[in-house]
Formats: sequence, structure tokens, C-alpha cells
Amino acid sequence: MADIKAHPAFARDGVAVITGAASGIGLAAARRFASAGMKVCLADLPGERLDKAKADVTTLGTSALAVPTDVSKPDDLLRLKQAAFGFGRVAVLMNNAGISLRTTAWSNADNWRKLLEVNLWGVINSLQAFTGDMIAQGGPALIINTGSKQGITNPPGNPAYNVSKSGVKTLTEQLAHELRNIDKCQVGAHLLVPGFTFTGITGVAEKPAGAWTADQVVDFMLDSIARGDFYILCPDNDVTRAMDERRMQWSVDDLIRNRPALSRWHAAMKTAFDEFMKKS
Repeated sequence: MADIKAHPAFARDGVAVITGAASGIGLAAARRFASAGMKVCLADLPGERLDKAKADVTTLGTSALAVPTDVSKPDDLLRLKQAAFGFGRVAVLMNNAGISLRTTAWSNADNWRKLLEVNLWGVINSLQAFTGDMIAQGGPALIINTGSKQGITNPPGNPAYNVSKSGVKTLTEQLAHELRNIDKCQVGAHLLVPGFTFTGITGVAEKPAGAWTADQVVDFMLDSIARGDFYILCPDNDVTRAMDERRMQWSVDDLIRNRPALSRWHAAMKTAFDEFMKKS
């Protein structure tokens, strides 16, 4: 198990604010922060899942606050900020809320809007609400945004999801750069890039053999933060770090070599891609 105390932001009685906290990676993170003695502010859509998550975290002996929140609504994030800062010093902000809806490049416009409003604008809304006050309060603090490998390698099948997570990657890179150039600022930023993880988005009742659990992702995240990693690129039971690196390199080389878009999935490039992957 990762040593959560390896970073000063994870101090006892500091407040960890987590969106998408009612299940999956968000709930696993909430439990780990609570086990370290942090206060936990759980944000998710109202309902039984959020209530159960609060009860679950409270059993670990810490104070927990459940704040019904729709991250697509800026006013909800402002209310969340008010509740969180009223709870204590906000040491961790984990923007983890996300959904997946079916889209194509030219259809499902309503799904496009909803997905971008949650996955991308939800992070933007949260940063707009919290970041300035987290800087002003002083002391060590972290902002962790949950991205996806789909926002990097851009596989076919759900362009809106890929666009949203690509936006989170770009936004978090910009955030990290801006924070490190503010004099005496002790707020850092990290991009969490999970591998295949068994969560509600997985859409199956039992964990596939290739998937990691949410707890494994959070342990890996904490170890990476302790090392000072900005990019927290998680493997899983099927995909190694080396395989991820080769796939990402191939994607970047599409642009550099002027290959067909998404050439990894182009029938004419299959042999070349397979040979490239054998070098990993």
C-alpha cells in the first residue's frame, strides 16, 4: 500500500475535495484520504450512492461531508467551494467526475454537449471555483485531474469522450505551468491517467481479468505523487508501461510522419504497427 504521508498536502485534518466521489476511483481515493486522517468532502450527484459513500468514509474515523454537486453547473461548484472551505483548509482537490455516452463525429449532439459539460467543463468549473482560494490560503496543496489514455492515443469509437479527456490533459498541463510560475505558490497539479479500471463506466457487473481495481489506481497515484510525477500513467493487468509508451509514440508519429489519421487502426498499417509494438 502506498504511503499517503509522503507528500505534505496529505496532512491530518486537511480537507480533500473529490468530485465523482460516490463510486469508483473517487470513492477509493476518499477512503485513502480518510484513512490518513484527512477530512473528506465528497461531491457527486444527489442520491443514495452519495449518502452511502459518506457513511462508508465515516466508518474510517474521520469527518466526512457529502455535498450534492452537478459539476456541469458553475453555481454548484461555488457552493461546493463554500462548503469545503467552511470544513477546513482545502489541501487536495481531485477533479474526478466523469461520464461516457455514445457519440460519433457527426451525430448524437445532445450526448456531445452533456459529455463535454461534465468531463471537461466540470474540471474547468472546479478550477475556476477553487484554484485562486487554494493559492491564497498558503501551504502545500494538490490539484489532481483525472484524464484518460483515450485523450492521448485517441482510439476510434467515442470521439466526444476522447475530446473531453484530451482537453483535460491540455488544461492540466497549462495549470501546472501557471502554478509553478506564481511566486511562493505551493499548489501543485497532477494528471491522473488510469489504465483499464473496473468502475461504473466499465459497464460490466464483474471485474474483467485485465482491469485494475480502483484501489490499485489510487495506490499507484499516491506513489507517483510521492515521486513528484506530473503524468500519472497507470498500467493494468493487460497493458504495461512499455506498451503504453509505444502506443503513444505511434500516435505522435502519425503527425510527424504525415500518416493517415489514427493509422494504428488503418488496415494498411496493421503490419507496420504490429512490428513496431514488438520492439517494446
